[in-house]
Amino acid sequence: MLILTRHSQEKIFIGDNVVITVIDVNHNQVRIGIDAPREIAVHREEIKRKIDAQK
Repeated sequence: MLILTRHSQEKIFIGDNVVITVIDVNHNQVRIGIDAPREIAVHREEIKRKIDAQK
């Protein structure tokens, strides 16, 4: 696992086509934006678990 420190509005690039932007940091909550091609699935952990359980 790679651990990074970022401030609001700073970005992280994954490969050439995924960008994660830190939108806001407020106490113990971080809001992020993810810009990825439509063919890449992006899910929250609890949604991913439900999808995997249905398989």
